[in-house]
Amino acid sequence: MCYALVALLTTIMGSDQPIIAPGATLHKISGGFRFTEGPATDRDGNVYFTDQPNDRIVRWSVDGTVEDWMKPCGRSNGMCFDKAGNLIACADEHNQLWSITPDKQVTVLIKDAGGKLLDGPNDVWIRPDGGMYLTDPLYARDYWTRDPAVQQTGEHVWFLSADHKTFRPVVTDFNKPNGIIGTPDGHTLYIADIGANKTWRYRIEADGSLTDKTLFCELGSDGMTIDNRGNVYLTGHGVTVFNSEGKQIEHIDVPENWTGNITFAGKDRTLLFMTASTSIYSMQMLVHGVGPRAGWYRG
Repeated sequence: MCYALVALLTTIMGSDQPIIAPGATLHKISGGFRFTEGPATDRDGNVYFTDQPNDRIVRWSVDGTVEDWMKPCGRSNGMCFDKAGNLIACADEHNQLWSITPDKQVTVLIKDAGGKLLDGPNDVWIRPDGGMYLTDPLYARDYWTRDPAVQQTGEHVWFLSADHKTFRPVVTDFNKPNGIIGTPDGHTLYIADIGANKTWRYRIEADGSLTDKTLFCELGSDGMTIDNRGNVYLTGHGVTVFNSEGKQIEHIDVPENWTGNITFAGKDRTLLFMTASTSIYSMQMLVHGVGPRAGWYRG
């Protein structure tokens, strides 16, 4: 039997094995937030997440402390670290995509498309070469004062090239795109159409386009992550986990109205970190998160 086939069988068989550490239970880290979102893990295992209605980015450290990191923060929503350690943030206040340096200097990467505001940047994933995929659903905010005539005519998924010179829609047939995550090799992208309650899988092409659209599972998602076995984690009513074939293998109940997003945290990336409405939670896992490069991370 060839090595490639052995590796494939190991991946498929391993994906149905237990993923939660023996005896592990859901742990509430902290509460008192209005709505938590956008967790992104840095190279040291710390997590930056947003308390979106309160317009702040909060930092959870591996030593257990939780403290404000940046306020205001452009009403940031989904976030992701790039290979240089900058925090890429979906800045919902003015429908922009930001890059935030470790010393909190902001660069606006995207302020509009074709002279029109984006609908509302929601979540972002960075592929290994630095190209970015951005979901842009429309959730009307009470703090917006814009004219609807200057926003996009559809709710799309966008691609920003690594040199930031090309920004174009790559998925235009979704009801409401939301959660997004890719494999660390940069070959496969999962995108949730939360409006249709489905998640789709695509092949990523070098030019940023997406091909081979395949239904992954009959469940939408607000946020997503992936582990070292290729299992995909979806959020909403708790956390639902599917193997790489789209078979449900686990569900984690979370005692909140909504679980917005998820990442792997800690020094060894075996702590599942969940942002859920007014609180943040964790659970110890047997699997660990993965990232495209050693120096940066989202997964």
